[in-house]
Amino acid sequence: MPTARLAANLEAVRARMRAAAERAGRDPGGVRLVAVTKSVPAAVAAALARLGVSDLGESRADVLEAKALALEQAGLAPRWHFVGHLQRNKARVPARIAALVHSVDSPRLLAALDRLASEAGRVLDVLAQVKLADEPAKSGLEPRELADFLERARALPGVRVVGLMTMAPLADDDGRTRARAVFARAAALVREHRGAFAGEPQLSMGMSGDFELAIEEGATLVRVGSSLFDGLEPAGAAA
Repeated sequence: MPTARLAANLEAVRARMRAAAERAGRDPGGVRLVAVTKSVPAAVAAALARLGVSDLGESRADVLEAKALALEQAGLAPRWHFVGHLQRNKARVPARIAALVHSVDSPRLLAALDRLASEAGRVLDVLAQVKLADEPAKSGLEPRELADFLERARALPGVRVVGLMTMAPLADDDGRTRARAVFARAAALVREHRGAFAGEPQLSMGMSGDFELAIEEGATLVRVGSSLFDGLEPAGAAA
């Protein structure tokens, strides 16, 4: 496995993250990289962990479980993030393994994670996914639903809503302008509901094609996949 290429890609992503934070007058230390390893085998995820990446993301429960076990057997203990769409009948694994579930898009999913995390004897940190791009394929809470969602969460002992997640519109000729508007709206929602989150609010937004815009607008977590795996085999799918 070409670790040198992976290390170079990682440093390039981190440099772009630092530059974006500095352009926005932010402390680069306030933005964390979540390396989305869904398109690469466990060996590449392990190599990232050995290169100092503390946060790894997966989008399928079965793959999360398999990779977490593989890295544990290799003596590695990254923080695992669940970043994909999550069905309630697939929620048991993320509730048991994930340090943070980014994609909680309904009160029913929140209640399921509360029950499953409580059964596992833990309190699970989650992000409320908000839908700010008008695209049928995207899921998430409408902004008007957020206050009620956060109120419900306060009564649940097994989960803590620590912030928001959103996804930018699909790229088009005006994609960057539209993405920036979505990211700015998500940041405004965090400020609006700041007192309802557990701890310092987190904002997960930005992927390989737009994470710099997301950082400029206030992201504290960026979910990057393909930019890390350029030139590796198998090639990473966009994330």
